[in-house]
Amino acid sequence: MKTIDELLGEGVEGKRVFVRADLNVPLDGTTITDDGRIRAVVPTVKALADAGARVVVASHLGRPKGAPDPAFSLAPAAARLGELLGTEVAFATDTVGESARATVAGLADGRVAVIENLRFNAGETSKDDAERDAFAGQLAALADLYVGDGFGAVHRKHASVFDLPGKLPHAAGYLITTEVGVLKKLTEDVRRPYAVVLGGAKVSDKLGVIDHLLEKADRILVGGGMAYTFLKAQGHEVGISLLQEDQIPAVKDYLKRAADKGVEFVLPVDVLISTEFPDLKTKAPANPTTVAADAIPADQEGLDIGPETRKLYASKLADAATVFWNGPMGVFEHPDYAEGTRAVAQALVDSPAFSVVGGGDSAAAVRILGFDENAFGHISTGGGASLEYLEGKQLPGLVALED
Repeated sequence: MKTIDELLGEGVEGKRVFVRADLNVPLDGTTITDDGRIRAVVPTVKALADAGARVVVASHLGRPKGAPDPAFSLAPAAARLGELLGTEVAFATDTVGESARATVAGLADGRVAVIENLRFNAGETSKDDAERDAFAGQLAALADLYVGDGFGAVHRKHASVFDLPGKLPHAAGYLITTEVGVLKKLTEDVRRPYAVVLGGAKVSDKLGVIDHLLEKADRILVGGGMAYTFLKAQGHEVGISLLQEDQIPAVKDYLKRAADKGVEFVLPVDVLISTEFPDLKTKAPANPTTVAADAIPADQEGLDIGPETRKLYASKLADAATVFWNGPMGVFEHPDYAEGTRAVAQALVDSPAFSVVGGGDSAAAVRILGFDENAFGHISTGGGASLEYLEGKQLPGLVALED
């Protein structure tokens, strides 16, 4: 895989460089609530601009249905990128139309532009190879070179991720090379003990990674909404907690395989419960109750791991040499249910382990809860991409960047 440093060494001055970034940031109206993914692409964009390239940054945001939708405009992300770069960033109001062509044509050496949300064009995500290829061809007309740096999208077989690199000389940006290097530390020559913390809402989202990590991890700690399917599989009442009944057979199989292989599976011993889901807008006090994990009343819902579980999980992480964490332990957006996620983050900060926070809600939680990002070994920008890599899958966006 050719790197951006090699590309820079060949000279990019005056050349149009298409950077496929991941600017898919959370928005509250037009306000960005977490700019981590934008900050992550700044080193690549800055290096290219400083070398005199005419940089064309492209990304998706959200899930528009193949047509323009103002709610998913990249305009706020473009403005924030300009702030982080300390320079004006031009913005094209379409993807490959008149505005995009004029904006790119007007770029001077060392200047940067962002084109509108790629998913405003149906060709970006089309399952039809010809339709996707046609859109990639239109994007290719905007550039001379391609740099892939949107790690959060490399698991998608989309036009700008998979098809476009084949139409232009290409290289991997700093973010992708960093992310791949980190993930190799979680799959090749891993320092042990190797602990994995999995949370989030659904067991089904993590089945593949659990299956793969049973061959690699020394212990797996489970929290979040997915924990209740595990507790149910052990025969416990989980009340009205989030539950994927159809996944219970798979969960039982994982628990048995873990026992057979000597992989320690750690589940909550106590949980915070309530009769209703908290109000995440007003953050009104929820007044949860703490009960043993095997004593959840039938009319109650588990919403965070309890204090004894926090201590247990911290102890299981204290001696780890490598830790991968993906998924919050509870409804961390509400202060009454944030302590489980905070405890895991703090345990990683306190541990000497090489710690990787696996993107998505986990990365957002670290920032929202006020932790110093530099206290962790690495905070990934791609939750889904990280998980699929750890499952051993080939990621289309990485395959496309291979020489």
